[in-house]
Amino acid sequence: MPLDQSFIGREYPPTAPYEVGREKIREFADAIGSTSPLHRDAEAARAAGYPDVIAPPTFAVILSMGAHDVLVNDPQLGLDYSRVVHGQQEFTHHRPIRAGDRLVTAVHVDDVKSRAGNDFLTVRAEISTVDGEPVCTAKSTLVARGTAEEAS
Repeated sequence: MPLDQSFIGREYPPTAPYEVGREKIREFADAIGSTSPLHRDAEAARAAGYPDVIAPPTFAVILSMGAHDVLVNDPQLGLDYSRVVHGQQEFTHHRPIRAGDRLVTAVHVDDVKSRAGNDFLTVRAEISTVDGEPVCTAKSTLVARGTAEEAS
């Protein structure tokens, strides 16, 4: 079943706050093989001009993918997640994510297209502090394989 085109422009309410911890940043840095002291050592981060350790740029995927759940689980959209592959991801950082941040993420559906029998869902996650300071915009494309109707 093809995805519902009326979802274009839909926005979901922000997630509950996510508190960024030093240990989560270190674990993520370890997982991606980053050895930068900015992700581990508060003194090194302060010496570089940050108030605390900062997260690797791709740390934002934790927040954006977690926020996608509200969309993926929306029965009105009709997305069969067993057919989904992650097609593209990009981050625009407004400032680094840092330990102590309390972040919320609002998901927006920017586009729904059908091509070659597949549905392409373009999703934007706006990550900001609980006080409304923009931190990161994460855009991703989810491809639902074999769900689009073929043109006649």
